[in-house]
Amino acid sequence: MKSLQISLCLLLLYGLSAFAQEGPLENTPPKDTTPEDIIKRFAAKETEFARARDQYTYRQDVKVMTMDGDTVTGEYREVFDVIFNDEGKRTENVVFAPQSTLEHGGLSLDQGDLQDFRERNPFVLTTADLPQYSILYVGQQQEDAIHCYVFDLAPKQIEPKKRYFQGRIWVDDTDFQIVKTYGKGVPDIRKKHGDEENLYPKFTTWRQQIDGQFWFPVYTRADDDLHFKQGDIHIREIVKYQDYKRFAANSKVLYEGKEIPKAEPKKPDQTKPADQNPNSPQK
Repeated sequence: MKSLQISLCLLLLYGLSAFAQEGPLENTPPKDTTPEDIIKRFAAKETEFARARDQYTYRQDVKVMTMDGDTVTGEYREVFDVIFNDEGKRTENVVFAPQSTLEHGGLSLDQGDLQDFRERNPFVLTTADLPQYSILYVGQQQEDAIHCYVFDLAPKQIEPKKRYFQGRIWVDDTDFQIVKTYGKGVPDIRKKHGDEENLYPKFTTWRQQIDGQFWFPVYTRADDDLHFKQGDIHIREIVKYQDYKRFAANSKVLYEGKEIPKAEPKKPDQTKPADQNPNSPQK
């Protein structure tokens, strides 16, 4: 995003307690296993999930607002369907994108924001990604009826022009999949010369189980103050992931060695989507 003199990338933050019952964090070691084994297991499941998600169509609804107290001073909205074209290639189809008014609040989206909407919010940690991160086991915690192992993540090294996730993940102790993510895209960028600043607020993403197999991201929320040289800007963001449908192609998606039954594709709804409250993840 950019202010009149400032460039920034944006997302947001909101506590899970508004949507789900969260128990206390217990700093106890896992029983009958080790943190290292848990990491290997959930990374393997995340790798399966990443391949499976590439075979699904869905709708993503992004809303970003600048706020003055409870008053919305500017808004960006984009709704797009992730679909497959006639050649079976994955593509995006924008179905709703009114003109942004974020400039009224002093901001505009930049390429980093768009990248975060697609990659950082629905964060997936595969086996191939593990070497990039330092991962620390911090304990166990209850999220609704889901008992989770909790880990903190940070990139080991920041390479130029690459972005990473830094924060906390909750891993279901039965399916060994990520069910909740809290953190931000990094690095923040503040140029030594000039007023250009790229700042990334914290966000929370919740997942739900789709087709009885994988845990898919369904809702991201953030609510944060970005501290620029020229003053603070309060932003709020909501991202929804809806209507997951398995694409009926000839490829196979396996879960624990078994093929997942194919679902009939649903024709995207071209009407303006209505806002709705999220459902907390349930097993």
